[in-house]
Amino acid sequence: MTAPTTDTTATATTGGSSVWPIATSRTEDGALAIGGVPLPEIAASYGTPTYVYDEATLRGNARAFRDAFTAAYPRSRVVFAGKAFLNTALLQILHAEGLGLDVVSGGELFVGLHAGIPAPEISLHGNNKSREELRQAIEAGIGKIVVDTLHELDLLAELTRDLASPQTILLRLNPGVDVHTHAKISTGVADSKFGFPIAGGQAEEAVRKALAIPGVHLAGYHAHVGSQLFDPQATLDAIAEILAFARAMQEAHGVTMEHLSPGGGFGIAYTDGDEPLPAIQWAQAIAEAVQAGCALHNLPLPTLTIEPGRAIVGPAGVALYTVGGEKRLPGIRTYVSVDGGMADNIRPALYGAAYTAALANRDDGGERETVTIAGKYCESGDLLIEGIALPPLRPGDLLAVPAAGAYCLAMASNYNCALRPAVVLVGDGRHRLIRRRETFADLIRNDVLA
Repeated sequence: MTAPTTDTTATATTGGSSVWPIATSRTEDGALAIGGVPLPEIAASYGTPTYVYDEATLRGNARAFRDAFTAAYPRSRVVFAGKAFLNTALLQILHAEGLGLDVVSGGELFVGLHAGIPAPEISLHGNNKSREELRQAIEAGIGKIVVDTLHELDLLAELTRDLASPQTILLRLNPGVDVHTHAKISTGVADSKFGFPIAGGQAEEAVRKALAIPGVHLAGYHAHVGSQLFDPQATLDAIAEILAFARAMQEAHGVTMEHLSPGGGFGIAYTDGDEPLPAIQWAQAIAEAVQAGCALHNLPLPTLTIEPGRAIVGPAGVALYTVGGEKRLPGIRTYVSVDGGMADNIRPALYGAAYTAALANRDDGGERETVTIAGKYCESGDLLIEGIALPPLRPGDLLAVPAAGAYCLAMASNYNCALRPAVVLVGDGRHRLIRRRETFADLIRNDVLA
């Protein structure tokens, strides 16, 4: 294996703005390397498409949030929002760094427990939890259930009737705070399927109902205003709304807020122009808002839980593809196709998400041409990157797409009977498979013949 040359990047959450993982470099023969492993070696060992996760970046991002919030607000708890991407090996790494886990389904809860995350360190979210999911969580001894509807409270009243000790819950509030992000990842506005609106009295109704259920303990409140945030103001506004509500509920119903979660949504760099805030700035801003708000409303300081997901795993992941054919349309554009696309990364088609890329098997620092990177699936909208300047690409070249660690594999599908990619962990010049590529047999394993 050719030794990497000088490191070129640092992760966004620890203060840099690069889109590439820690210790991204070029080898002497020009190949891109992650974690000391040349990407052509990954392609030769596991094929493509393959998603490569850098262990140093994972651990560095987890430590950045853990240490920043502990310093700014000692009564902090950092949990990984598993919906960004769940994998047994990754969860074990993040738990070793002191992170808990948020899940949003019975399936995610199963994976978390299978990875060895202690049930008291897991919280269950979701706007339409089934009776079976709630039963699964209660029987596992889950730490908190974040309640989203009055119907859910009815279910909990039944399921907790015979518990020896009450199940701890938080209420998810909708603070009516707008954010500057894509409409499909904005969750704190008034018109949202998530949370009890504070305005109009629904949140107070939920408080009254929760307090009347002997089998639950209402410990506090949660809110999440949106994802991919670069400005803390919307989060700070939500905290102010929650604390004012907590004061009103304390006066009206005698309930003390023990736990406060303003969610996550911390943005990362997807392209070189993105400038996300480092963890320390998020921590200082949120800690100051909680401390000032509690002083204003004469509230005891609660345990503060934050929920980074994308900010932990997003910068650590790189998608690796093989280049196929090209299609030149003079005066229009040039398409270059790769062997993946919307089946492993739906975000460009779903959100219009922007990515960058780099040639991974050789370094051509000279000529550039502007191309559109197209996926291989039967949809006109299957375009990974539009209008990117790259060295002239040839069939068989390797293309690396950074910042692919969150919400790509988590939303991957078998569209066109695609096989979900392999996942490889790299670090210290070594690589290991942490999720095998699906096989054709996997595509029919659930089929039932007549």
